[in-house]
Amino acid sequence: MTTCPRCDRTITPTAINCPHCQLVLKAHGHPGMTLHRAKGETFLCDTCTYEADDTCNFPKRPTAKTCTLYQNINALPEKSAKEIYAVPWWRKINKFWAGMIVLVIVSVIITVL
Repeated sequence: MTTCPRCDRTITPTAINCPHCQLVLKAHGHPGMTLHRAKGETFLCDTCTYEADDTCNFPKRPTAKTCTLYQNINALPEKSAKEIYAVPWWRKINKFWAGMIVLVIVSVIITVL
């Protein structure tokens, strides 16, 4: 469960408005669009990736207190698909050759004994 930033009461994660104080929590009334809010007197643009690389086209820039595109510049970068789905080196070996190597090793062990 999440809490409302204004009244600090628990709300469901899919709530569009806070049922207690009617604060808008989701952008444009869509449950999938998170509306990021600045805490205190700071602005979101100070720590936004889009502000840092000068690609933001938000009209309230650089004094935005709420934004749907906000990405924290200090957040850890997401892993790429190569990092997530990395195949270990031992699984890249052709199964035929791996089987042949195992067969040779077993044969050598049997002949030594």
